[in-house]
Amino acid sequence: MTRVEAAARLSSKAQVVIPKAVRDRLGVAPGDLIVFEVRDGEVVVRRALRPVSDDPFALFSEWSGPADSEAYDDL
Repeated sequence: MTRVEAAARLSSKAQVVIPKAVRDRLGVAPGDLIVFEVRDGEVVVRRALRPVSDDPFALFSEWSGPADSEAYDDL
C-alpha cells in the first residue's frame, strides 16, 4: 500500500480541507461521509462504509443504556 501524507491547516471555525491526494486515495467526493477515529493520539480518516444512522446518539455507546432509551423515547 502506497503511503500518502499531506498537511492541512485548521481554520478558525475548526474546519479542515482534506487534501486532494488524500481524497483520491480514500475515493471520496463532495457529499460522501467520512469517519474520524482517534487512536492513541492519532486520527484515522476513512470513508464511511455504511450510512450513518439518523439517530444522533447512535455514535455514542455511553448513551445507549436502558435508562437513556427510556429518557429519550418521548423526544
